[in-house]
Order: sequence, then C-alpha cells, then structure tokens
Amino acid sequence: MHNERLTDVVVLGGGLGGCMAAMAGAKMGLRVIMTEETDWLGGQLTSQAVPPDEHPWIEHFGCTQTYREFRNRVRAYYKQNYPMTEEARRNELLNPGGGWVSRLCHEPKVALRVLEDMLAPYVSSGRITVLYHFRPTAAAVNGDRVETVTVTHISTGEEVVLRGAYFLDATECGDVLPLAGIEFVTGAESRSETGEPHAPEEANPLDMQSITHVFALDYAEGGDFTIEKPEQYDFWRQFVPKHTSFPLLSWYANDTDDTTQMKEYGLFPDGRKDAAGRELLSLWTYRRIIDPALFEPGLYEGDITLVNWPQNDYFLGPIIGVPEAERQRHLNNAKQLSLSLVYWLQTETPRPDGGRGYPGIRLRTDVLGTADGLAKYPYIRESRRIKAVHTITEQDVSKEIRGSQGIRRYEDSVGIGSYPLDVHLTTVTNRTFYIPNYPYEIPLGALLPIRMKNMLPACKNIGTTQITNGCYRLHPTEWNIGESAGYLAAYAMQNQVTPHEVRSNRAHLRAYQALLERQGVSIHWPDDLEL
Repeated sequence: MHNERLTDVVVLGGGLGGCMAAMAGAKMGLRVIMTEETDWLGGQLTSQAVPPDEHPWIEHFGCTQTYREFRNRVRAYYKQNYPMTEEARRNELLNPGGGWVSRLCHEPKVALRVLEDMLAPYVSSGRITVLYHFRPTAAAVNGDRVETVTVTHISTGEEVVLRGAYFLDATECGDVLPLAGIEFVTGAESRSETGEPHAPEEANPLDMQSITHVFALDYAEGGDFTIEKPEQYDFWRQFVPKHTSFPLLSWYANDTDDTTQMKEYGLFPDGRKDAAGRELLSLWTYRRIIDPALFEPGLYEGDITLVNWPQNDYFLGPIIGVPEAERQRHLNNAKQLSLSLVYWLQTETPRPDGGRGYPGIRLRTDVLGTADGLAKYPYIRESRRIKAVHTITEQDVSKEIRGSQGIRRYEDSVGIGSYPLDVHLTTVTNRTFYIPNYPYEIPLGALLPIRMKNMLPACKNIGTTQITNGCYRLHPTEWNIGESAGYLAAYAMQNQVTPHEVRSNRAHLRAYQALLERQGVSIHWPDDLEL
C-alpha cells in the first residue's frame, strides 16, 4: 500500500525559492508539504554555500520585504550572539565577512538558522511539513494536470506519494519537469530561436553552465593542514582549458570586463599589481564570511572564506540530460577539482616570496557540516527551464540593446531584480560572457508553462533563455520567484481560477498583483531610479 500524503500545495525542493513558496502558501492559510534532498534548507545560501549575489540598491529597495527581513535578521543574529567590536555592533550595514562579492557575506549556518526561524511559526502550526532527504522520482499526470508526485528517500528508498492541488518545482535542476512530461529547454538556444546576439548559431541542449563544489577555508600561518593528495590531482594540475593557454589551477581567469581576455588574480591581498598596473584582486577576500577584525580579539585564528572561484568551476560535462552514470561521474569530478584546488593551494601555488604552497590553509569541514569539507550540494547555475507563455530574452534586459528605452516594464510583473547577464563557462563550447544589463522585472508569463495548469516553477526554472538565466538565477530573484509563485497558487485556489486565467483576466491580474504588494513584493522599479 502506498504511503500517500494529501496537502494543498506540494513544493519540491527546499532552496530559497522553495522556502519562500512554502511560506507564502502557509501565510495564506494553505497546508504545504516541502521536500529537500539534504538536511539543510536554503539552497544557494546554505547547502551550496554561496554568499548572496546582489545589486547596488539592495540596502534600500529592489527585493521583497521578506528578503529584506532575512538580511536584517542575519545582521541582528551576529550582533546578538557573537562577541563583536563596538564599531561592528553599531554598523547598520554590517558585513560579517567583509567579502567584496556582497554587502552581506555570512556563514551558511547563520543563513540556515535565520531561514528556519522565519519558517518556524508555520512548521510549528503544521501548515508546513518538511520531508528531508527526499527527491522526486515519479509523477502521475491526467491531461494537463499533475495529480501526484512520488518522492524517494535518498538513503532508505522509502517512497511517499504526494497529492495536492498545486505542485511547485523548486528543485535545483527542474527535476519535476521531465517526470511530469512538462515541456522544457536545457542548455543553449540558437540565435534563430531567440534572436539574441550572444546566442550561438546552433542550439545545444548539453551546453550548460559550469557547476561549482564550494568549500570553506581558513589560514593558520605556521600550521600544516595539508590534505591527502586527491586521486585526480595530477589531471587537474596539468589541465589547460581549450579557451586559454593558462592552466585552470593558476591565478588567471576570464576578465569580466572583457571575457575574451584573461585577468590575473591574487590569493591574499598583498598590493601586488598585474602587467597593466592594476592591483591584483584577492580571491581570498572575494567571498570571505568571517573577518576577525570585526570580532573580539582572539576569537578567530584567521579569516574564514568560501571558495567559489573560476579555478573550481567544473565545465567538462553537464549533469542534466545525461545518463545517471555520467551525471555521477561529473559530480564526482567537480568534487575532485575542488579538492585538487585545496591541495594545490597548500602545496604548489606560487608565493610572493618565491616559495610554493601554504600548508597553513585549512579545509574547514565544520563550516559546511560535512565530513569532506565540501558543500552538501554543488552550486548549480542552470536548471531545466519551462517552455513558458512568455520567455525572457537578452533583448529584454541588455543595456546595449535597450539603450534609451531603459528598464522593460511588464503589465503582468510579479517582482523585480537586477544583476548582469553572467554566464559562466559552458560545458561544450566553453562560452562565457558578462553583459551589462538594466534592472529587470519578473513577468508572470515566465512562470506559466505553455500547457500544464497546476504546476509552477519556483526558482531558476522559469521561462528564461540560457543567457537571461545568467541574471534571473541569483539569490534575491530566486527568492522573489518562489514567493510570487506561492502566492499565485494560493490566489488561484482561493478564487477557483487557473494561474493562466489570472494572467489573461485583467481583474484577477490586478487583484493578484495587489496581494503581492500587500505582502511586500515590489512589482516595478521606481520611475526615478538612477541607472
């Protein structure tokens, strides 16, 4: 007999989009079952260990009210629980790590605690039930509706059949889409399909962005924490990508100002300059999550940093659309690349004094809650994407293309965000680009599958192209997508309409957008925004 669970809304995936979709549904009085493959909710911020990628206005506007609440709670958590300097405690814009990728670089465990606190009332009351270590493995469909999704426990094999009125796919790879026969796209679309200047001549579904297995380090000078030599180290030490003459394990990577050129970086900030006279950017401080100078003297032996660098972007093959054995091989290779980078830093990276290696670099297994020190889940930049009622293209966001038109405004907008079109090295052609963009809106049409009536995307699986995924995949946008999708499912249920009817009926669209705005979701950028 099947172990079947009935609920109002089923959210598959406990990343940022999934958490916010579940919370939005619960706030509207619905019962939600949410699944998560690992034992940590929070996806990008926690199990994937990526500090938030954000835009220049984030401290004042440009995100949902709940995302702002999250950021405020993170800062408050440090001030309430950590012995900090008086100056740090008074700093309203505290950045615990002082990393330069974000104005709020913090520990994944703190993000986890804050997210769990935000969800706590709804978990306590039974409105949200979380099934940990489960992933979707099958779906039953009747016509244009999903009836059930079967999830399987990763270690025990236990199967649970989830039945609900709505299903939200918030998995990192869009795993529900193929199971339910929902039309989707992967990899690179062709220029003839999308009209995008940066799209390739030919489509290639397997040409996907690299994944990265993040890890945490600190540095104790004089110590020796050298790990066992990784089994693939000799391969990665000698590997030279085909798009460059520099080894991957070196201090050269594509320059975001001109991705056809390579740029030199440094490990620690030491004032050295490159051939063009530019001070070398320190990758150590790039995603640093603990800056000891902000805390009481002696609390930390040294900085703690998260390593999500060009050197451990894995692009030798995709993990979507390939046989399971190949997928597992690429996932293992990505881990081996990251461990090889650790070993290279400890033993062979050139030092300014002419020596080699920093054995005092330590792999901090405790920071990410794993035995091997690597994040619980790889950072996945690109998912399966639904074939949507409206697909967002490069023409909708690129500064160069839009020119004086500025921000594209959508009548059916359900949120806002901003980030450059940042496409990391792809698995087949090794394409990469970093295109300046305008702030963008999230059109409801991009959340609607062309056919399926009761399944919604809730993270980076919306109707973007590979290129526009490069800006719609970041933390605050994924959060907004999930939140708006959760409210959409609730609005549709409570008004007995489909999500497609919400978009096509002006009265429903306005009422749904008004609901979003009451809940603190901005749907348009200010008219007087200085760009």
